[in-house]
Amino acid sequence: MGGNCEETMAQCKMRRSHHYRLHGTVYNIPMLEFYCGGLPLVSSLYVCSECSIGVNIDPLSKPCDVSYTIIPSMAYFEFLETKKDHQETGHGPAENLVVVDLADVKVGHDYEPVVTTFSGLYRYRVGDVLRVTGFYNNAPQVRFVGRQKVVLSIDMDKTYEEDLLKTVTNATLLFEPHDLMLIDFTSRVDSSSFPGHYVLYWELGSKVKDVRVEPDPEVMEECCFAVEESLDSVYRKGRKNDKNIGPLEIKVVRGGAFDELMSFFVSRGSSVSQYKTPRSLMNEEAVRVLEASVVSKFVSRKIPSWELHELHSSR
Repeated sequence: MGGNCEETMAQCKMRRSHHYRLHGTVYNIPMLEFYCGGLPLVSSLYVCSECSIGVNIDPLSKPCDVSYTIIPSMAYFEFLETKKDHQETGHGPAENLVVVDLADVKVGHDYEPVVTTFSGLYRYRVGDVLRVTGFYNNAPQVRFVGRQKVVLSIDMDKTYEEDLLKTVTNATLLFEPHDLMLIDFTSRVDSSSFPGHYVLYWELGSKVKDVRVEPDPEVMEECCFAVEESLDSVYRKGRKNDKNIGPLEIKVVRGGAFDELMSFFVSRGSSVSQYKTPRSLMNEEAVRVLEASVVSKFVSRKIPSWELHELHSSR
């Protein structure tokens, strides 16, 4: 279970907005900045369901640039080196796993934390991917990258949460000049026809009070293309050369749709305090919840770029 604790505290004469790290929140930093009206965003802690992991010793750094200094006394930490090339689910064969101690991590490398806690968890894999950015004394400093597992795959392509978050963040820059912002999103693979294609569900909000959300079709089609263009070379090869992946589709859902999705999962046993919007939907009932809320659909009309030399550079 990854870090799932985000709070914004409003007080009289508030001088800052304080929030804890929630996995996958990079895309909604613009929304937080909008509602905070210029107040500094302070991300003080990195916590997960199992234990607290790190603290931000530079609280005024930008939320997207925050590094958390690991607190060794919170648990016994080990780190599993992550390599996308050989992992589909983040739980590969034990003989292929490289585990290092806290003091042996390397700057620039990505790791999944493995924790042994005072409450009884033994070498428990957290599922988050952290990138080591430096050291404070001998304590590693890490930046949250994403979740470990593949979230989307049709053929040979493998799109991880980190990749998806980056592409969505890039695409949302296109509609910010139109006073729109992304409230929440998820995705799935639609294989009901050939070739299969990625589907993104976006809930949009307006930066202008009491203004109806009406996304410009041309802008949304450009968003579709921007997402595809930002995905890796294997995906783009499948789209352009192999033609075994169909055009990406964005479905805009009405306001409150993701609240309904949360209610669906909570009604089936998920904890309210631990709920995170899934970045990939595989539950057909959950898909129907969002499909019932779709108000508009947009498809990428351009084919993303791909060149032969990328095949060799990606190996």
